[in-house]
This record gives sequence, structure tokens and C-alpha cells, in this order.
Amino acid sequence: MRQGTTLPTQTPSHSAEGTVPMLDAAEPPYDVDAERAVLGACMHNSDVIDAVRPILGDDAFYRPAHETIWRVLLALRREDMPTDPIVLNERLQQQGDLQRVGGRTYVFQLADLYYSVGSAEHHAEIIFQKANLRRLLASAIRTVQRAQEPGADPEAIRSEIEAEVRAERERALASGQGRLSRFAKDGWSFVKETGADTEPLWGTRDKTIWAPGESLMIVGAPGVGKTTLAHQVVFARLGLQETVLEMPVAPSRRVLYLAMDRPKQIAKAMDRRVFDTDEAILRDRLVVWEGPLPATLDKEPDLLADLAAAHQADTIVIDSLKDAVSTMVDDGLAVAFHNARMRALRNGVEIMELHHQRKATADAPRGQRPSLDQVYGSTWFTAGTGSVLFVTGRAGDPAVTLHHLKTPTGEVGPLDVTHDHKRGTTTVDPTKDPAVLLRNAPGGLTARDLATALIGGGDPERADVEKARRHLSRLVDSGLAIRADGIAGGAGGGQQTRYYASARHLTAVG
Repeated sequence: MRQGTTLPTQTPSHSAEGTVPMLDAAEPPYDVDAERAVLGACMHNSDVIDAVRPILGDDAFYRPAHETIWRVLLALRREDMPTDPIVLNERLQQQGDLQRVGGRTYVFQLADLYYSVGSAEHHAEIIFQKANLRRLLASAIRTVQRAQEPGADPEAIRSEIEAEVRAERERALASGQGRLSRFAKDGWSFVKETGADTEPLWGTRDKTIWAPGESLMIVGAPGVGKTTLAHQVVFARLGLQETVLEMPVAPSRRVLYLAMDRPKQIAKAMDRRVFDTDEAILRDRLVVWEGPLPATLDKEPDLLADLAAAHQADTIVIDSLKDAVSTMVDDGLAVAFHNARMRALRNGVEIMELHHQRKATADAPRGQRPSLDQVYGSTWFTAGTGSVLFVTGRAGDPAVTLHHLKTPTGEVGPLDVTHDHKRGTTTVDPTKDPAVLLRNAPGGLTARDLATALIGGGDPERADVEKARRHLSRLVDSGLAIRADGIAGGAGGGQQTRYYASARHLTAVG
């Protein structure tokens, strides 16, 4: 059972003799669950020892038995020996410490507790913080005792306190542990080993909707199908389908769905996509949290990472964002939420967030491109996310439009899509697919022609034309189109570059 206390909260009062109560009775801070979790992870994977050793430093474990086991694990790691419970028990037996730490049964109980490397690092940080608090408590007790001695010299006590504080700070800095070095790495490792060049979670390298290590936010008014779209991505992450909106979705180990906003409605929406053959996968790889969280994420920035670790999830869906923070309009709380988001991402947890738009923009004309300032709340919510997909349309309307407002790589859409509310599926309108439009144009298309078709008529803006040009260039690069360069000329005498469907593209569909 987790335990841990700090100094009493009440202010000590003077007694009749003019002294203050002693602090010896205060129980020192510790977290036995975190200590057990770290030791169990080290037994499962010896690489965990290398990850948590810089964080823990010296004498971090509260229980002497745990400190003994930790030192034996360090010795086995130095000798390049296995750290499993069998080898560990043998070494403890040789040293005469096995019974003192609780025997073989207790060591195997520790080994049954397994969390990921990222979780073990987080648990080690908890242990380190508790150890620091114990040192501060011990220092406070010594100070009280010195102050109660007959003839105590205030200046001498003050000097001793300052010396202890300096020594503690130098010890922490010299050990290279904790917040000053845990996430620091050399420049080459940061550029080459951080995972920037990885396959997207949803989409392709050229057109990415959800990139690893960056959160995806799906925004829209109530009833436009945000949840329908999100559920398809979740089921694809679980391996129950391969693509969403005709774009591939990478598999996940386990998804934690935070169903904070109307969980019964979320369950009803999911039920459209669930079949009897899915039971084993959903029981093993999908965890759903019903209702409010124990605390808002702006008040407990570690909570998101803790939830992922507790349920061994590598994907979290926040449904919806307004239920995860105290208020949406406070910049400070938005930054605090972003810290929670980044701590989870840093632990290898991918995040998808469902959110609402401002009410004043809910009735915008269909197809009109929204902007990031139409997302409800502080701008820091969208500033910290990696990708923003904005859904526009009328509540309950099966036909809506997806706008990709913030992109990891090439922009996707805008896409006119249709929700099948009975089956819980979403399909792309082929008439807005650049490849289909080009294939159906025997005389080819210019960038302006395509831009006009994509925006639904009217005079396209320069940005629309450039976007269309990029679409056509990607079709050329993929071998689905050929390009006929234009001819320069003045006052309308020139000829625009024109693109035609390649023979390969026509044959593939013919």
C-alpha cells in the first residue's frame, strides 16, 4: 500500500516552557509501491538499471531490504550477469542477505510487478523525490534539536543550515541525477536517435495526419462526427482495420480511452463497430476510463503519464479536452496541460485529443476554411499540439468537410467525407480526390483548374493554387501523372503548366 507523509501542516505553537514540539514523530516520506515497481522492472530488463541509476543516485530506497536488493542488482549489472529473480536470489543467498530481504518468495513477488522502461524512470523519480524529502526532514529535525539545546547560538545554527543546503545541492548536481540531466543528450543522439525519421501513426510520410511523439487534436462542433472519426482511428490502432480515410494507421499495443464526456454515448457509438469476434482484442488491448479523472491535468501534470503507466497503454484518447482541465480560457492552465501532454509523450505515449470549436463559428458555411483561432480556449492548447484536424458541417449531417489546419508534413485535404451513422464509418468523396479529378480530365488540369475544383468553384486564392500544385507534383513523383511545362508569355500570351494522368494511372483503374 502506498504511503508517504510530509511535515505536519499546522503551525507549531509555543508550549508553556517556550519550546516547540519535536518533529521526531513525523513519519518520513516514502513510496513502497514505486520502490517495488522499479526493482521488478530491473529484474525483467537489465537495461532498466542503466536508465534509472542516474535518477536514483545513492541511498534512495527507504526500505533497507529494497536498498540491499538494489545494490545487488547494480553488482550483477556491472558484471554483465542476468538480473532475473533466480540469479538475484542466488547472489543474495551467497551474501547471507536472502532471508533478511524477505526470502525467495518476496523477490519473486517483486518480479511479478512489471512496467515499461519509461514507467520505471517515472517511478524512480518518485523514489528520488521522497529520498530528498527525507533528507530535508532529517535536517529539520537536527535544526530543531540544536535550537533547543541550552545556550544554542542562532548564528552557528544558521551557518550549519546553509552549509547543509549547499552540500545537498552540490551532491545532487555532482551525481548527475534528477531534473538537470535526466532528459539531456548530446546533439548527435538528439538528431539521429530521437525518432524524428519514423513512419506516421496515421497517414503517409508526404501527408501525415498524426505523427509519433506529437499529439493529434480533432476539433469540431457537437454532432459533426469527431467521435465517429476518432473511434475508427482507435479500432485501426487495435488492428481491427488497416486504414481510415484511405490512409494507413499504425498499430498500437494498448489504447486507454478517457471517456469523460458522456461515456454512455461513447459506448453506444463504439458499439456500431464492435462484433463478437472482436471480444478478445477489446478485452486485452482497449481500456476505457469512465467519467471524470481523479484530478484535472492542469493541477496534476503527472497524471496522464501515470494513467498510461498504470494501464500499460501506449496510446491515450482524451474525450474531450474540456473535461481534462479546469478551464479552457486561462493561458497558465493551458501551459500546465501542455506540460502534462509532453510528459506523457516523452514516455512514449501517443495522444489524440477531441475538442470543440468556438460557438460563434459553429454555423459557418460548408466548405469555408476555418482557422486555428476558431478552436475554443487558449491558443496554447493548439500551439502545443502537433496536428489539428478541424471538422466543419451541421450537427447530424452525414456530409462534412475535414480541414487540416496544422500539419506535421504535407497538408491533407480539405476532404469532403460522408459518415455512415449506422455503421460508424467515414468515406472520402472521390470527386475531391486530386488523383480522381486528374484521371477524369482527358485534357489535363492546371494547378488553377484543380484549385477551383477542390474549393468547389469560385476564384481560388494564391494559397489554394499552390496547394493544388503540390498535390499535382506528388502525383508526378508517384508516377500517376505527367507534367507538360508551360510557355512564358506576356499579357495572357503564355501557357500554364498542365498535368495529365499517366498511362500507368489510367491502366490501373481501367
